Amino acid sequence: MSTEEAAKAAAPASVAMFTIDCADPAPLVDFYTKLLGMTVAYQDENVAMITSDGGPAIGFGKVDHYTPPPWPDDDSAKQFHLDLKVDDIDAVARQAVELGATQPEHQPGETWRVLLDPAGHPFCLALWQS
Repeated sequence: MSTEEAAKAAAPASVAMFTIDCADPAPLVDFYTKLLGMTVAYQDENVAMITSDGGPAIGFGKVDHYTPPPWPDDDSAKQFHLDLKVDDIDAVARQAVELGATQPEHQPGETWRVLLDPAGHPFCLALWQS
């Protein structure tokens, strides 16, 4: 058994889903299913969940008075951000913008790209090194 397999076997928990707060789940479901190739497992006006084979699900939960995190703003929390592995940053960035993302002018690095999803959450596109 490899060290990684042993660590997984000994772990008391694993990630099943992470949930993103938003004003309306529907636009995020549409955006992320198209960007990530995931499928809708459940959706109503308050919550939604998208899934794919082999990875954790992504949930979206409606929060009254939701306010998107400011970007960039070192004095405020981002709440979370996704790092997405891509083969071509420019091509995927163009596709994400076509799907409803925005690309802020401020870009903190040269080897990744920060975009904002339709609810204003930042996420990064990167050429991932395993």
